Amino acid sequence: MRCEDGVRTACDAPLPLPPALRVRIRDFNDTHPDFELPPSEIHTEEPEFGILAPELGSDDLPVFVGPAWSIESAATFGQWYRDTQGVNLPQDMELPLIVHPLQEGLYIYKDEAFFPIDNQLFGNQGRPHNYHFTLEARATFTYVGGEVFRFHGDDDFWIFINRKLAIDLGGLHPPRAGEILLDEAAERLGLEPGRVFALDLFFAERHTISSNFTIETTLNDIGPCP
Repeated sequence: MRCEDGVRTACDAPLPLPPALRVRIRDFNDTHPDFELPPSEIHTEEPEFGILAPELGSDDLPVFVGPAWSIESAATFGQWYRDTQGVNLPQDMELPLIVHPLQEGLYIYKDEAFFPIDNQLFGNQGRPHNYHFTLEARATFTYVGGEVFRFHGDDDFWIFINRKLAIDLGGLHPPRAGEILLDEAAERLGLEPGRVFALDLFFAERHTISSNFTIETTLNDIGPCP
C-alpha cells in the first residue's frame, strides 16, 4: 500500500513466490535388498511406524532403530540417503510448488505418477518407469504460527522439523496421508514464532507399480539451507 498526496493506492509490493524444494534423488538397482521385495515378503499394506529415531543423527540423517520387515538392516538403510559408490547414483533437481487453485495461501506439489528419473541413472531396468529411488530435501522456514504441512503418497515418507520427527509414514504401503499442524506440535518440536527452523524431508519409492507424491503446505518461505 502506498500513500500519494493523502490518497492510498493499491499495494505494489511483489506477491510472494510459491516455494520450491531443492532435492537430491538417489537411484538404486533392483539388487539392493530394500527395493522391489518379492510379494511373498510383503507382510502388510500399512505404514511401519517407529522405525526411525525421533531425532536426526549427528550427521543430520535419519537413524534407523527398527525393526522393520521391509528393511534388511541399519547398514542397508544407511545407504538410502548417502551417496554410495556402486550402490546408488545421485541427481539434484527442483520440485516447484504452485498456489492451490481453491485455497489462498496453500501451496501444492502433486504428482500421481511420480517418476522423476525415468530412463536416467541406472535406467528403468526393463520396466515402464524407474521405480527404485530415494529423495532427500533440506530447507528452512520462518515459523509464524498457524502453518500446516501435509503429505499423501507412497512409499516411505518422513518429515523432520527442527531435527525432530514430525510425520512418520515409513514402510512399503499404498498411498497414505500424514499431517503436521505446527501450532499443535510447537512445544514438542521446540518452535518459537519469528525464528527460522530446519525442515528435512526423506522419501523412498521402493516397489512397483505406482508412485505418488503430494505435498500441501502453508509454509510460504521454504528455502534452501544456508
